[in-house]
Amino acid sequence: MAKEIRVLYADDEESLRVLVKSHLESEGFTVDAVDDGDTAVKALKNKAYDLALLDIRMPRMNGVEVLRYIRKNTPLVRVIILTAVDDLAIAIEAVKNGANDYLTKPYDPENLVRSIRRVMAK
Repeated sequence: MAKEIRVLYADDEESLRVLVKSHLESEGFTVDAVDDGDTAVKALKNKAYDLALLDIRMPRMNGVEVLRYIRKNTPLVRVIILTAVDDLAIAIEAVKNGANDYLTKPYDPENLVRSIRRVMAK
């Protein structure tokens, strides 16, 4: 049996958070969903995750700031950015800061699952 993948999903858009969490759980992932970057960092301090799925624009702490925290404090956690921000400069900044993938909204649920599986296989 394959190892269960633990995902932390941070996005301030509640309806999308519920939808993505439900879809990923139906694909066999364990998902904790939080509504901002600050709460994501608190979750990372209290629980082990394999992957963080981060929006860019969130209250209190944005996705790139959470990404920097992850790379400094929990470097084995893989990171995928899932955001409506379709800006090449932000995508480059995210990758330079260690993002493993960058997906834009609206997202394709199957593409997201493929991305997670590919990133986790590395």
